Amino acid sequence: MPQLTAAQALVKSLVREGVEVVFGLPGVQIMDIYDAFHNEPGIRLITTRHEQGAAYMADGYARSTGKPGVCLVVPGPGLQNASAGIGTAYATSSPVMLIAGEVATGDRGKDRGATHEIIDQLDIVKNVTKWRKTIFDAKDVPGSVHEAMRQMKTGRPRPVALELPSDVLPKSANVELMEREEFPRQKGDPKAIKEAAQLLLKAKRPLIWAGGGVNASGANSELSQLASAIGAVVITTAEGKGAVPENSPQWAGSFYYSHGPAHNVMPMCDVVLAVGTRLHFLAPTNWTFKPHQSIIHIDADPAELGRNWPEKVSIAADAKLALQALLSELKGKKSASEWTAKEIAQQKAKADDEVKQLAPNQVEIIKTIRQELPDNTVYISGIASLGYWSNLAYEVRAPRSYLNASYFATLGYAFPTALGAKVGNPNKPVVAVSGDGGFMYCLSELATAVQEGINVTVLVFNDQALGASLRDQQVRYKGRVIGTKLHTPDFAAVARDFGANGVKLGHYRELGPALKQALKSDKTTVVEIPIESWTPPFQLQPPGAV
Repeated sequence: MPQLTAAQALVKSLVREGVEVVFGLPGVQIMDIYDAFHNEPGIRLITTRHEQGAAYMADGYARSTGKPGVCLVVPGPGLQNASAGIGTAYATSSPVMLIAGEVATGDRGKDRGATHEIIDQLDIVKNVTKWRKTIFDAKDVPGSVHEAMRQMKTGRPRPVALELPSDVLPKSANVELMEREEFPRQKGDPKAIKEAAQLLLKAKRPLIWAGGGVNASGANSELSQLASAIGAVVITTAEGKGAVPENSPQWAGSFYYSHGPAHNVMPMCDVVLAVGTRLHFLAPTNWTFKPHQSIIHIDADPAELGRNWPEKVSIAADAKLALQALLSELKGKKSASEWTAKEIAQQKAKADDEVKQLAPNQVEIIKTIRQELPDNTVYISGIASLGYWSNLAYEVRAPRSYLNASYFATLGYAFPTALGAKVGNPNKPVVAVSGDGGFMYCLSELATAVQEGINVTVLVFNDQALGASLRDQQVRYKGRVIGTKLHTPDFAAVARDFGANGVKLGHYRELGPALKQALKSDKTTVVEIPIESWTPPFQLQPPGAV
């Protein structure tokens, strides 16, 4: 067994586990880890300008690749700064490992005022991590890292956290390093699979409700095959976009805050197969499933089964394995589905028309963006009007190519998440849609993009306001506007000052040619587009919604 410090054991363990990139920000308590990276060429270390940027980049890397993303921060304020990104990763079921330094063991829990001290700092991320551990001995490092990987790669993928006190990092021990392991995924109960198959075969109006768990599991091909096999219509949550290609004849559309095809199609169905989703409508609604409608629910997280609705069949399993088992059970059998391709296309067209009526300008812009982008582009929809409407109007054609912040709705996440996605996908275009308020959160990461040669395109839609909140004041508070108007810089000029490309448009209808040009660039390009403050979907009642 080699004699290694805890810091060296940590870095070597990350290499053994297949980690290729770490996003971090150095500081006194973790400098031993940075020193250990010096002689480890197998890992690319990217220094960010803020810990929230590090966490968001790790999340973007993880969700767009399926590989664990790793971020490294100092204790106290470093961990607190990263917590918004870890919360986003938790909400989006993203495998992110947070590694944090900690004050020396003699200062832990003493409240002496040690630099960056917070008593029980892992409690800060307790409710946004799946698993946490403090490491006190170099010998425990490989096993702890390995367990962290197991937690992220089994069941529902979610963030984990490790912390190491500063005085533990330089201490040596005989350390036994561990080999990378492929952990088995959970299979569904064969009896439940058989029961689900029988229900699906008898269904006259089967519907598949696909969530983010389909993308996380890599079950996209299986879902498409199953939809064809049972003649089902497919709808997706915003997180489930890309579960099937959205130019597929089975796909009726995505739904978001009661907009989209759900309120039209759901009343028509008799059997719902929910895969990797909480079965939750993100809006107050009086919709309830009717007694004649049967729900089959597949989820890697048993806690989600039956959480929101009574279920006929509940299957705790990895989505890919469960769908493979269903396909095997259905092989050679004829479905009773009465859906026709024409009918599904009509439902999709109806939902598209409703969205276009509510947001004609936003839909026009999103269609322009889609027209210019290759199918494999990784698209990050930010917390802005265009990002919200992208959940409904942007057509996703490849798995893991559409990222949002899910229910955490983290303002400012889009740009740094795009940087992480680009690091993981260097040969794919990466485009982030952001508002002016959100872009300001991590504007400093332009320096990271330039220094590291990370080439993304950022579309900053500038209404000089926190637009959704401003519209809220105008609609619900009789125009009493306070605290929502913003002074913004010339974003294109700022980008150029950082060494990136900067383009400032006079009107959003100039976007198509500007985007085409930006995609040809070999460095990050910021395109600033002036817009009005537009109403987001969650402030509008969809036509015909229940």
